[in-house]
Amino acid sequence: MTASRWRALILNERDPKHPKAGGAEVHVAEIFSRLAARGHEVVQASSSFPGAAPRERVDGIEVWRLGALPAYYPRALWTCARTTRAGRFDVVVECLNKLPFLSPLYARVPVLGLCHHLFGEAAYLQVSWPVASTVYAVEKLVPRVFRRSRFAVISESTRDDLAARGVDPSRIEVHHPGIRWPAQPPLPLSARGRRITYVGRLERYKNVDVLIRALARLLPRFPDAELAVVGQGADRSRLEQLARELGVAPHVRFTGFLDDAARDHLLASSRVCACASAKEGWGLTVIESNALGTPDVASDAPGLRDSVRHGETGFLVAVGDVDGFTERIGALLGDDALATRMSAAALAFARRFDWERAADQMEAALDRALPGR
Repeated sequence: MTASRWRALILNERDPKHPKAGGAEVHVAEIFSRLAARGHEVVQASSSFPGAAPRERVDGIEVWRLGALPAYYPRALWTCARTTRAGRFDVVVECLNKLPFLSPLYARVPVLGLCHHLFGEAAYLQVSWPVASTVYAVEKLVPRVFRRSRFAVISESTRDDLAARGVDPSRIEVHHPGIRWPAQPPLPLSARGRRITYVGRLERYKNVDVLIRALARLLPRFPDAELAVVGQGADRSRLEQLARELGVAPHVRFTGFLDDAARDHLLASSRVCACASAKEGWGLTVIESNALGTPDVASDAPGLRDSVRHGETGFLVAVGDVDGFTERIGALLGDDALATRMSAAALAFARRFDWERAADQMEAALDRALPGR
């Protein structure tokens, strides 16, 4: 623990209570709630949602909700400029996972870029083209606007992406996320059905349709196989329609949101956790499934290629390759020796990831970002 104390303003569109909060929000909350407990003052400026209080303390973090989109972004910029000029904060942490705020242009204190991932062209897979074009164009400005700032990134893939965009690699630190260790113990293979589980947002760029198509090809070989889709999002109705069209709807279960205990029980009783996403910052659910002894089959995509050890804790498959997902998932469903070996390796790998260590790294990075420290 550092002896100094600082006051940090976090710019992140969603706070942990937001209905669309995802892995990036979990990451921010896990780290900065720990830093708040160590005596640092942490304020997060986020967007509002129906029923949300304008201000609320969440696990030691003071959340300021500045309004619904699109009013949020102008208000976030104004709040950051006004409060840093008034000496209210010592440092700004800009979360780069949606539309960049470009805070070094107007913040009057050092800025640390906490980068989960930049979308690039993948933005066009998630949102309408006007929104995607805006995100794509603003991301192009990041290397120049942040030329004097340091970055903390959550994977080697994100580091390499920033460097390829023109960010000086010497200003980029890799901080792997931790995991919340589950209360649910791993289950033996004999207690696991031929279940494939996906956990995450239901958005087009997540490519959950690839998993549904793979299931359709696996059912003749494994008629008892099922796909559990855990999460919610805008793509759900399209995915449900696809399952009906392929005749696999009885074998696909859309659970919606599940609390930690229910989700962990589902993962612990699955043979495979699958993620066909085109891009991730890291792949937190990959490591969380590993902690339950469940190997992964995932896209060979940024972030996921850092969190899956191909051939050891799971398999990597080319993005969008239905045949590849079918083959690799089928191997884990049909080969008990392979599934047992990968389950043990996945569990051992997960033990490397710890939120306290991640908080230590962030605390040190912010301490270094402040002048004279």
